[in-house]
Amino acid sequence: MSPILYALEHEKSKLSQMERKLAERILSSPGEIVHMGITELAEQCGISPATITRFCKVLHFKGFPDFKVKLAAEIAHSDGAPQDGGSSYQDIVAGNPLSVIVEAMQMNHLTSIRDTTSLLDLERLQAAVNLLCQARRVDLYGMATSSIVAQDFYQKLIRIGVNCTAFADSHMQITSASSLSEGDVVFAVSYSGETPETIDALTCAKASGASTIALTSYGSSTLATLADIPLFSSSLEKGMRRGDMASRIAQLHIIDILFTGMVSTRFGDFIPRLEQSYLNVQHYRNKRGGQS
Repeated sequence: MSPILYALEHEKSKLSQMERKLAERILSSPGEIVHMGITELAEQCGISPATITRFCKVLHFKGFPDFKVKLAAEIAHSDGAPQDGGSSYQDIVAGNPLSVIVEAMQMNHLTSIRDTTSLLDLERLQAAVNLLCQARRVDLYGMATSSIVAQDFYQKLIRIGVNCTAFADSHMQITSASSLSEGDVVFAVSYSGETPETIDALTCAKASGASTIALTSYGSSTLATLADIPLFSSSLEKGMRRGDMASRIAQLHIIDILFTGMVSTRFGDFIPRLEQSYLNVQHYRNKRGGQS
């Protein structure tokens, strides 16, 4: 199941009666929906076109045309995927031989990257890159496994001279967020989008005047709604241990895109810093006989 359809199925119980009727129509025949106009779909569901537009925006699309384009892309990916179960995430199974585990992990990671790429909004990504490039200071927030993703971004940003800090402690997140102001940026990571500590820190940062970016799994969530720029990784299939494996790969995929976009945008500034940091590390490693 594609990330969009999975999110619809997962969020269906939270929708209003009208929205649920629309979600069920989309889930029943997604291939038909991408060829429909908004008026035709509204008539079939007995709702107004405005309801469809609101529904799409709740799902973080610009409107129905944008929703159809992204859904069509996912359907195309699904149609071209292997028919041996390779298009779905594979869970941990007792007694699996190592050869099967290796194949399953490879498929999960490749599927996660492919699904995440299909969800990317280039305008939103570019806006995030611009904010990060212009930021006076960047705070990175993440709890538990999400802190590993935040720490990875920190390791990249510090190499190009960006004034940034990664916080995994909830008290320190609030303390730092309280000192932010206009021109600063917070980048918050939470797979569920409902981590209370991360939500509190992002809320505090917004109140202080900072711009906010959230990286979370696709679907409606408190963190995505609060952030100025929400970015989405794929949602894992049921049964997968969330936040541990494929989800982390998907989030790191987006981190790499953002970092590469930043360096490309400010190539003349960032490449010399990146090269100098590399040379300095090599110099001091060699001085100590190559020890890490």
